[in-house]
Amino acid sequence: MSVWHWRNTMKPVRFFALDARAVIPLLFCFFPFHVWKLFIAVPFIFLFLWLERRGLTFPAALRAMRAWLVGKKRPAFVNAERRSMTDFGQ
Repeated sequence: MSVWHWRNTMKPVRFFALDARAVIPLLFCFFPFHVWKLFIAVPFIFLFLWLERRGLTFPAALRAMRAWLVGKKRPAFVNAERRSMTDFGQ
């Protein structure tokens, strides 16, 4: 215990070689167990394992996926929320 330090408290929780959050889909397979859920969960686990090997953590991979889905053009204001020009001088 003498080698423990406060800076080690932010290390990600690991489940064998994976970030523990990447194994969450596997938990949905077991309650109740269905084979089709297993066939969906295992590719997601391997996807996040592959992304982690390429240098992306689980949260960073989710942010990158969100940015990819939204696209390059992300306006600051939605057109419905923009205020129109109003002339109060009349």
